[in-house]
Amino acid sequence: MTRPILVVPGLNGSGEGHWQRFLLEDFDEAHLVDQADWSNPEAGRWQERLEEAVAANPGAIVVAHSLGTMLAARLARSSVASLMGGALLVAPADIERTSALHARSYEFGRIPTEALPFPSLVVASRDDVYMSLDKAVSLAKSWQAPLVDVGYAGHINVASGFGRWVEGYELLRQVVERADRGRQRPLVAASEQAQLRPF
Repeated sequence: MTRPILVVPGLNGSGEGHWQRFLLEDFDEAHLVDQADWSNPEAGRWQERLEEAVAANPGAIVVAHSLGTMLAARLARSSVASLMGGALLVAPADIERTSALHARSYEFGRIPTEALPFPSLVVASRDDVYMSLDKAVSLAKSWQAPLVDVGYAGHINVASGFGRWVEGYELLRQVVERADRGRQRPLVAASEQAQLRPF
């Protein structure tokens, strides 16, 4: 890759075997945006850590999963938005559904719906318990980002069989290419299974 990669996990981090961990192993330019407490996501503190990482790596591509996608989307209104190279937003998680599934409340604010001012690609599943495909499609439309439908892939994590995710690397490459060329070049799905959803 020609740009820094900032890996942004969601709730509880991305443990051993998760595709984000393999991404960190496979790309020298990939760096984890670490948080002090992965089990207690606080939007303000988590965003501050991400903003610091973006400021230190201008032009970086953020690769976010689950609640990390919401964190990345919050940068649309951040002072570091102009420093973002782009974002790959995988399996966005609805904060209210996350709270319900884990039987506790998380202080993570509302779902950001502002258009993203940097090249982005949303990747969603048809049977993700953290967000329905219809809601993901609507959110991607608000963000003005293409969406890749990967079919029945759960939360696109270890539990649904996503270890080293080579198809994800291809999607990342496309985001990098789009960042290098500007927003005009359309993104294309990485595989026959992935379908670009028109709006």
